[in-house]
Amino acid sequence: MPDTTVKFENARFIITMDPQRRIIANGFVIVQGQRILQVGKVDELAEVQADRVVDATDMVITPGFVNGHMHISYAHATRGIFPDDLGSAYLPNVFKLQAIMTEEEEYNTSLLAITELLKNGTTTFMDPGSTKYIDRCLDAYRQAGCRIITGTHVTDKPGPLGLPVSTTADAIETVESTIKKFDGQLDGRVSAWAMPFAPSMCTDELLTACKRLADQYGTGMTLHYNNGQNYVDATLNESGLRPTQYLEKLGILGDNLTLAHMLGQDESEVEVLASTGTRAVVVPTAAVKGGAGMTNTGLLPEMLDAGMAVGLATDAGNNSNLVETNRAMYLIAVLYKDARQDSKTIPAETALEMATIQGAEALGLDAEVGSLEVGKKADLVLYDTRNVEWQTLFNPVNNLVYNADGRSVHLVMVDGKIVVEDHKPLFVDEWALIQKVQGIGEDMLARIGLSFPPRWPIV
Repeated sequence: MPDTTVKFENARFIITMDPQRRIIANGFVIVQGQRILQVGKVDELAEVQADRVVDATDMVITPGFVNGHMHISYAHATRGIFPDDLGSAYLPNVFKLQAIMTEEEEYNTSLLAITELLKNGTTTFMDPGSTKYIDRCLDAYRQAGCRIITGTHVTDKPGPLGLPVSTTADAIETVESTIKKFDGQLDGRVSAWAMPFAPSMCTDELLTACKRLADQYGTGMTLHYNNGQNYVDATLNESGLRPTQYLEKLGILGDNLTLAHMLGQDESEVEVLASTGTRAVVVPTAAVKGGAGMTNTGLLPEMLDAGMAVGLATDAGNNSNLVETNRAMYLIAVLYKDARQDSKTIPAETALEMATIQGAEALGLDAEVGSLEVGKKADLVLYDTRNVEWQTLFNPVNNLVYNADGRSVHLVMVDGKIVVEDHKPLFVDEWALIQKVQGIGEDMLARIGLSFPPRWPIV
């Protein structure tokens, strides 16, 4: 069957995120098969026979957004149950719930999370290892048509979160078998990475083996990297080095490692990360809700100034409670302005780069996605500017970063296939899925005997 050709024409603006960062007024995009065939102004449009023409009048077309750290498999089933002040008891309860999920429960909960991501314009995301039944959840990835990085997180040292602890040999075997089985699935939309959970819960042997496997199979590796003062002090006492310098000594750092959260580093660590090409993802939504002091202990402006590739993420739907990359982009554009008392810090353009092309670079995917360029994969979003939050419209970057959100996402395409249109997912009965996951959450809480009633009475 020949490739389908789709033409998007008469767009009010196309924010290309190409190397020149062109914004095309009155533009068009032509997609053939999985890839972008042409991008330009309507008056430059060559005659191309299209199987479908989409009228993009009053639309802003952007690349699909990238979410670099998003636990999709469990959170939506019990979203919103945890009180703000749960503190250190939060994560053990999260993983207690995650541990009891069945294959079918995880499939449906993952599909709901993916539905929300796609409806709000996020087309590429990483689930950092919390999916237990990747075989079954692959059906959700196939059904939704998303682009995902997955894997199995492993630990071989006990920690405070209640995660399963494997032998080092078993953990290494799990990582290798996961990469071999899933990397490149679904016509390349699925990537599988090495995912040791965090340095504090993994032996040096496991960390170095995971890095070796990532190198061997040409894939990536990720770590949760939120370093509290106790961990920094312990690493200094044991090795004489700060955590990042210790990872460098082990040979863990490099351009196929993506560190998530990025709290608790100092400027000497930023220098080491930049010099080794190590990538990062920051998670403002989770940090501010958890009171993590992101702007005190997170050196995002310094990382960007050092030339690091830094992307955006939202974490789980029961952590930050939101998974919308648009809102993470807004937060990252305003938080450091206030903290540094400098309105030039993290301008809107930088925030948008972190959500698109730089976010793709942070996941090693920038050759394929993150911008609207000829030859790249056709992952794109149409925002409907006829919504009030877009008005008035003169600078589409400012409007996108500071005004807009997922309410105005009209159409989403991934890999050349339209998956959301007229604000509705085309791959699932959304309301039926919502009801199903509500029932799953109620059943899970009953099975485990867990309850966090609201502080105010429900009568």
